[in-house]
Amino acid sequence: MNGIDAVRLNFSPAVLHLLNAILGIVMFGVALDLRGEDFRRVLDRPRPVLIGLAGHYLVFPAFTYLLVLLIKPPPSVALGMMLVAACPAGNISNFLVNFAGGNTALSVSISSTSTVLSVVMTPLVLRFWGSLYPPTRVLMRAVAVDPLEMFMTIFVLLGLPLMAGMFVQQRWPALADRIRVPMRRLSIGIFLSFLVLSLAANWQYFVTYVGRVVGAVFLHNATALTVGYWTAAAFGLPVRDRRAVSFEVGIQNSGLGLILIFTFFGGLGGMAIVAAWWGIWHIIAGLSLATYWSRRTA
Repeated sequence: MNGIDAVRLNFSPAVLHLLNAILGIVMFGVALDLRGEDFRRVLDRPRPVLIGLAGHYLVFPAFTYLLVLLIKPPPSVALGMMLVAACPAGNISNFLVNFAGGNTALSVSISSTSTVLSVVMTPLVLRFWGSLYPPTRVLMRAVAVDPLEMFMTIFVLLGLPLMAGMFVQQRWPALADRIRVPMRRLSIGIFLSFLVLSLAANWQYFVTYVGRVVGAVFLHNATALTVGYWTAAAFGLPVRDRRAVSFEVGIQNSGLGLILIFTFFGGLGGMAIVAAWWGIWHIIAGLSLATYWSRRTA
């Protein structure tokens, strides 16, 4: 390997443990907003939720593979794109859907369900598409990612904090109401601060190689938002639902992606820079699109 494929970003085990703890705090804060009815809606009105999940875990990863075939990025960048496509919805998707005049209830149902399913789906989706493309298949073999080990890692990172947050919401709803907003602000602030510090610690690599992933991430994120919208449209969902599905597919949990990259791929440069830049860019693109839609009645 050479160039961006040979880069390994600098993260000590202590820093990685800190990132794990931060993601756990973020997911605990997200779970304080989840209620039983968010999942009951899946049973009461399953069709739009299933369409959103299909767009998220089936259609978008397939289009990611086609985009990789089209632009032929370096193998580590391609694998980073596939990992991002396999991650669950990001925790700002619900805010963006609400701001854009979309169906917020549907957004919450899709994002919460995609997060629960990610324990199984993220390793499976990454394994399938990563093994299908020869250059990324070589990387997957080189690092020997164990799907069961990744399953357990995602369960600890996402599953346990989600269950803890939902337990607090169910058992002590008044407490959950008091700490919900401060927890959300704290978790997002901590995560953004960590992302900035992480980039600063690897600034030389980031400046050197980010130009090679900017175009790929732009096309990838645009593909995600477009695929989400038109998948919903193809199944006849109303405009508000289409906006919700668009953001649920286009806003990914790149923080989880970064942790998996440093845990299983040794901080592989192309993957890490893709996930880090995605975490920045999807906020910019998401806010821009939400602002545009907010001025147009659904």
